[in-house]
Amino acid sequence: MRAITQDVYGGPEVLRLEDVEVPEPGKGQVRVRVLAAALDAGIWHLTTGRPPIARLGLGLTRPRSRVSGQELAGVVDAVGPGVTRWAVGDRVFGQGSGAFAEHALAREDRLAALPDGVPPEAAATLAVSGSTALIAVRTGRVTAGLRVLVIGAGGGVGSFAVQIAKALGASVTGMASGGKAELVRGLGADRFVDYTTERLDSAGVHDVVIDTAGNRPLGEVRRLLVPGGTAVLVGSGVATAGWLAGLGRMIASGPVSLFVPQRLVGFFGVTRSADLADLAAMVVDGRIVPTVGRVGGLEDVPDALAELGRGHATGKAVFVP
Repeated sequence: MRAITQDVYGGPEVLRLEDVEVPEPGKGQVRVRVLAAALDAGIWHLTTGRPPIARLGLGLTRPRSRVSGQELAGVVDAVGPGVTRWAVGDRVFGQGSGAFAEHALAREDRLAALPDGVPPEAAATLAVSGSTALIAVRTGRVTAGLRVLVIGAGGGVGSFAVQIAKALGASVTGMASGGKAELVRGLGADRFVDYTTERLDSAGVHDVVIDTAGNRPLGEVRRLLVPGGTAVLVGSGVATAGWLAGLGRMIASGPVSLFVPQRLVGFFGVTRSADLADLAAMVVDGRIVPTVGRVGGLEDVPDALAELGRGHATGKAVFVP
């Protein structure tokens, strides 16, 4: 089968399109014939091995997983021992291993049923970015009437966070570069702040800040919160540097919260079937609309990853094997 592979850490240039063997599912896994796969920010870290501390989990000298990609939608075409949730022929979406390929493996508890009428290209974008946004909004305890600021509102996670917060009745301010103003406003943001031309504090204070950019000190984020407010720190942005990069402030958020009048929470998203089902329901009833940007083939993955790394990506890049 055709797949995007990498044998060393590096930039998009280390990714190659080549023929590899079709994988066989292990215990608790299913194999999915991929109809669409999406690019998320995590792939930048998996490809580059940055921040360096992440290699403790990714592989010290080279990636443990040779085939790239994790967000997918497709059809189950084989099941491993012990699988009870899925059968051959089921249409699914979720998080897998080696999604940038014609076939990929996935744990059965990281998939959900692909609803009729939802295109695979849209469903694939939900697996990591959508799940992370949903957990972030829930972690922030967003409810109707609260003032919510989403930093990085034009990115994969941020674009979903804006929509989910709006669906809950919050007043949402989206912060991104000026080129993404139209996109962010189209997602439903009540206000847009261009961080390239406006001061960060021009956004005012909010009840909840969801920061998906990962490159601002905790002190700056705290100044955007009311006393008693919550800051949700999501992952580590692709532009952050250093041994820990954005992980440093995430580690510090818990101890700092003990001494300040705000709640600071750092986390990495986890894909769960129940959350995926909730997201699918939101898509079906129109509460959220996946922001699909470019659509291409597997050969387009390196260029899309480079665009993501430059911060120029608008909407989610999707690939059809």
